[in-house]
Amino acid sequence: MCFGGSISAVVARGISLPKSIKSLVATMKKGSKEWIRADRAHAWHPFTDQEEWEASEPLVIVRGEGCWLIDSEGRRYLDANSSIWTNIHGHGHPRIVAVIQEQAATLCHSSYLGFANDKASELAERLCGFFPDEALPRCFFSDDGSTALEVALKMSLQWCQQNGREEREGIIAFDHAYHGDTLGASSVGGVSRFIKGYGESGLSTFRVAGMEDLKTLPEVVVKTASAVVIEPLIQGVNQMRPWPKGMLKELREWCGANEVHLILDEVMTGFGRTGTMFACQQEEVVPDFLCLAKGLTGGTMPLAATLTTKEIYEGFKGGPERTFYYGHSYTGNPLGCAAALASLDVFEETGVLGDVEEKGAYLEKGLAKFSQITGIRRVGLALGMDIEGDGKEFCLALRKYQVLTRPILNTIVLMPPLSVSRNELDHLLEAIEKVLSES
Repeated sequence: MCFGGSISAVVARGISLPKSIKSLVATMKKGSKEWIRADRAHAWHPFTDQEEWEASEPLVIVRGEGCWLIDSEGRRYLDANSSIWTNIHGHGHPRIVAVIQEQAATLCHSSYLGFANDKASELAERLCGFFPDEALPRCFFSDDGSTALEVALKMSLQWCQQNGREEREGIIAFDHAYHGDTLGASSVGGVSRFIKGYGESGLSTFRVAGMEDLKTLPEVVVKTASAVVIEPLIQGVNQMRPWPKGMLKELREWCGANEVHLILDEVMTGFGRTGTMFACQQEEVVPDFLCLAKGLTGGTMPLAATLTTKEIYEGFKGGPERTFYYGHSYTGNPLGCAAALASLDVFEETGVLGDVEEKGAYLEKGLAKFSQITGIRRVGLALGMDIEGDGKEFCLALRKYQVLTRPILNTIVLMPPLSVSRNELDHLLEAIEKVLSES
């Protein structure tokens, strides 16, 4: 059941609510202040100025319904950034929810160290199956985007050390990139505020601006690099900046010619966000490592995967000393794998991929009419719009009109679930127009 506006407004209009909703409303009203008190007393939020946070009046999100989030006061908001770029098919998708419930009643978790489980086996096969001719036949599970990148970086470096390329101890990365928050992943990032104090002490990293810069690197750098890491087609945290068309294919050729591994960070771009299942498919590129997370489970469960080649896999055979000693307690957990399988089923059953480019173009066209927007950059249904003024204040103003998203400096990121409807995109455009008219 969907309600327009807040639940409290529905009640005020005298509309009768189901008993379950009445109970939820009562619980929310009772708990809202207590939840905020507990948060301020004990919680520590990521990427957040905690002093500013403690002085604010935060939203407490308690429910999700399709493309909408509902707070503890019953107010509804369009989830315009897919809950940090994770939600694909909408919140509470019945197919995925049913599978999670069934799996939870069957088996939530078992160790992946020395054991297999049915859901992880099936998911690994399906993920590898997206690439023909067994181009990426091996799948290593982890927990999130950072660890998916950490796996790829460590695999590349260790493979080189034990396969006759001992001199290759460095990583080539791109300026302004973001690849996660573990020590290795952050050290190959290029955003100073995310690596200050610790990222500089991680992996030996050589940063370049683009292909021309890469081609002019000193030979000693190229000969001592194990891998190049990049977000294909578009850099997310760099204010949603697309790469030039054809660059990825050129990079693949350069890596092959120089015996450098290609690591593609598809944590954001994977699972339909760019209009194809994976961004690299648009330029027919197969990397040495493909890193996946965020949308893997449809925005329901933490899970990540790193796909790699047969050559890489075979390079870890030959005795215990060549083993890849890395993993997590919840690696390959069946609950997350079941959710991911259900999400892939939804892709197949709904044909949602076919609408991504159309929806993205519709949103871009709607934004283009506003003269106050100084720039628009888009790939598929991943869009950044530049405004004059403070991005954080703009996003706070959007809340008044039932829209939630986050800025990157003065760039407002718009990445709704792929299931977003035309009417919901119109709601987003109307909210933006209202905020622009007030500024």
